[in-house]
Amino acid sequence: MNYRLVISALLVISSVKGQSSRDTVYVSDYVKPNTYENCVEGIQKAIDVCKNRGAKVLSFEKGRYDIWPENAIRKEYFVSNTSTEQECPSKVKTIGLLFDGLKDLEIAGNDALLMYHGKMIMMAFDQCKGIKVHSLTTDFERPTASEIEYIKVGTEGVDVRFHRDSRYDIRDGKISLIGEGWRSNINHCIEWDKDTHFFTYSGGWNTLAGSTAKEISPGIVYFDTPSTFQPKEGNILTVRDIIRDQVGIFINETENVELKDIHISYMHGLGIVSQYSTDITMNHVNCIPNEERGRILASSADFMHFSGCKGQIKINNCRFEGAHDDPINIHATNLRVIAKIDDKTLKLRFMHGQSYGFTAFHKGDEVAFIKASQMLRMDNIYTVDHVKKLSEREMLISFTQPIPKDLEIGHDCLENMTYTPEVEIRNNYFTRTSTRGLLVTTPRKVVIENNVFEKTGMSAILIESDAEGWFESGPVNDVLIQNNTFIDCAYQGGPGNAIIALNPSNSVVNPNQSVHRNIRIINNTFKTFDYPVLYAKSTQGILFQGNRIERTFTTDKLSGNKNVFYFNGCKDVVI
Repeated sequence: MNYRLVISALLVISSVKGQSSRDTVYVSDYVKPNTYENCVEGIQKAIDVCKNRGAKVLSFEKGRYDIWPENAIRKEYFVSNTSTEQECPSKVKTIGLLFDGLKDLEIAGNDALLMYHGKMIMMAFDQCKGIKVHSLTTDFERPTASEIEYIKVGTEGVDVRFHRDSRYDIRDGKISLIGEGWRSNINHCIEWDKDTHFFTYSGGWNTLAGSTAKEISPGIVYFDTPSTFQPKEGNILTVRDIIRDQVGIFINETENVELKDIHISYMHGLGIVSQYSTDITMNHVNCIPNEERGRILASSADFMHFSGCKGQIKINNCRFEGAHDDPINIHATNLRVIAKIDDKTLKLRFMHGQSYGFTAFHKGDEVAFIKASQMLRMDNIYTVDHVKKLSEREMLISFTQPIPKDLEIGHDCLENMTYTPEVEIRNNYFTRTSTRGLLVTTPRKVVIENNVFEKTGMSAILIESDAEGWFESGPVNDVLIQNNTFIDCAYQGGPGNAIIALNPSNSVVNPNQSVHRNIRIINNTFKTFDYPVLYAKSTQGILFQGNRIERTFTTDKLSGNKNVFYFNGCKDVVI
């Protein structure tokens, strides 16, 4: 036997094992699953070891990990589309798992369940590069939304059944919705219809909350409601607080992120928020309520929200079921010009109450001025030379070249063209939302293909462009909507009650000054109980070709709009 060769081989194997061990951090070395104790410090320690060691894999052992707010990291973040200064004065967030400044890390979930408690951001990725998360399930033990079923309706009152994951307190005959360290104060209610499966705005909870309540048995409550209150037995109310003090997952100023084979059963405040990040892929990310526990709601607002991102956004093979707002919203943020300092310097302001405080411009960014009344980008592209923050609302911004002379101070806006993405949305399923299926505004290429939109309350696809309300981004130039199926959408409104709506906010409508351009709607199937299919305003170059429209009879409650197509200030339209 060649002992020298054997010894050399053993040394190589030992070296490989040592390197492999160093590249992989096992969560089970720091905290064990299925203890039902607070795992937050143990998992965070494993994350910190990954950062300090430069490990390539963070590996969970299969099982349940409970994560409580106690001992979780707290950090200030200004998150787009969340809360005003009055609604939520402090922007300090509670973060279940914080990944800060990590590079090239794979988070291998191995079908582990992260069970969250209270209110918190489940995971935050801040200034990371090359992050892959896969094979993981997240949920909340007590979701911050409550689910309440009408089980008996009479002229003297109603009986309701609270879902086992919903909790309440009755004092002096009045009911409050409570949870793990919180109470729901300013409530919003959406009702699910057991027959149509429509998700509609409802005043049902206001009536219940204003009536005398009495617990009949655990989870069964009688309300002494007015005789005129006659809801449908079997319908379910979903009720949540409107304050967006946390979000689900926060991806902030991070590059090259992939979430794959992720099951998210609930998110509080807002969903997965990607903010000023680059190249994001969502593949088989299922935002679906916990079916084993019989819930119907999976988010108190959007599922996926992208604000000021760039590179490529790919959302493929995902399911979106049960949101109180839009499953997907992709946009940038227009800041209003409020003062001219000199020929190259302006003062800007975040205008919408719920979006402010984050870094909207960087030195070297290419930007475009927006004529707010027309929602048109001015011809020239400008380069940012310097940015100075004045407050969480206002900033000074200087350019390498003189600003346009016809700028309307106090009205016109600035859009960051560098932070605008290409978008691919393929093979997804959208249902059970009271609002839209998806919103998207970006000047770069957009492909929306092979998706199913079933019973979205408003337009399944909405393309706006806004410098008056939410101040979300600018015109689109290249959108393909192809081979999708739309089923009974827009039962609750939207522009023209249309299934697809192109609705910029310009107050001046001129067919020779189009906002949106080049939108192709090809080979789709529209199954609809109502007439409106396409609403378009200020758009040039619409192709509606090879589509099939079928009448359904889901409901006889029509909008009253009998126009299949409605065009306002459009040109070059081909049907």
